[in-house]
Amino acid sequence: MSRVLAALAASVALLAVEPALAQDHSQHGGMNMPGMQMPAQKPAAKKPAPRKPAAKRPARSSPARPAARPAARPAPQPAKPAQGMEGMDHSAMPGMDMTSPTPAAPMPGMDMQDHSQHAGAPQASGGMEMTGTALPAGDAPAPPPPADHYADRLFPHDEMARARAQMMREQGGRTVHQVMFNLAEYRAQQGRDGYRWDGEAFVGGDINRLWLKSEGEGAFGDRIESAEVQALYSHAIGPYFNLQAGIRQDFGPGPDRTYATVGFEGLAPYMFEVEGALFLSNKGDLLGRLEGYYDQRLTQRLILQPRVEFNLAAQDVPENRIGSGLVDAELGLRLRYEVTRRFAPYIGVSYEAKTGRSADFARAEGEDPTSTSFVAGVRLWF
Repeated sequence: MSRVLAALAASVALLAVEPALAQDHSQHGGMNMPGMQMPAQKPAAKKPAPRKPAAKRPARSSPARPAARPAARPAPQPAKPAQGMEGMDHSAMPGMDMTSPTPAAPMPGMDMQDHSQHAGAPQASGGMEMTGTALPAGDAPAPPPPADHYADRLFPHDEMARARAQMMREQGGRTVHQVMFNLAEYRAQQGRDGYRWDGEAFVGGDINRLWLKSEGEGAFGDRIESAEVQALYSHAIGPYFNLQAGIRQDFGPGPDRTYATVGFEGLAPYMFEVEGALFLSNKGDLLGRLEGYYDQRLTQRLILQPRVEFNLAAQDVPENRIGSGLVDAELGLRLRYEVTRRFAPYIGVSYEAKTGRSADFARAEGEDPTSTSFVAGVRLWF
């Protein structure tokens, strides 16, 4: 009987403690969000714990009376949501105003910049903004290069200026020089063999240079037929062309002539090397020259070079056996093998022809105005 009474007392005590566990949890720190105040709820009134019934010793003849069941505890009613967030304290949330129709100030650490400026930007499929190479082609000018140097913010300006000037000298502003013989050849032709040279040298920088050029030809066992030397000042007028001006001095069987010279030299489209010049002599004679060649690489070392040269005159110069118009033309084809870039032997063929009055002067002296020569020589530079 005592065991039944103890079980009954434990059940009553459990029923008395359980309503206290369902009380308001708003006092806990983990549920109280900063800047938000939940509507206060009145704690449910605690039921008084039922009194512990007095233990009665029933008569042995009567059966044990069943324990009285406690009254059912009413289920807690869910709190109604606040309409329009009226129960929330909006002033406690920094940067957010849920009651004002105007946009609030940005929250610290968040970039709330206006993206409306991108509204007119091209959109790719899916609504994403097009950038980089996905943008359509346009003709807008390129942005100007920066005029300041970032290193000047960290180091003295004068020291950085000297360092940049030294870098420019080392990377392209240095004085360079070269000596090159484009043609240094033996010419085998009908009647008599001869020789020819065509060389140049320069010293200077990328923009301004001093050039020396020389070319001529002759026959073995005979005097030089023609020779000239040019001293020119060269100035770059673009990435591929130079403007040249200076003097030219002729040597040969006729009277010597000195010419004022102006011309150009450079690399034409499709990698054609071209040269052109006008010569005005001290006697008033005006001559012209145009020449060009192209290096066709058959292999990395084997190169086929077609070459053409035209000489012109504005008037007859009988003492030099020059007629007006096209004086002569040369067409050549040479095949060279580059043992190194500086040394390349070659073989080839060259055809020369004098025209007009110049051909008449050649015939009057017993010469053939046209000639074909097989050539062998070397192209070198150092």
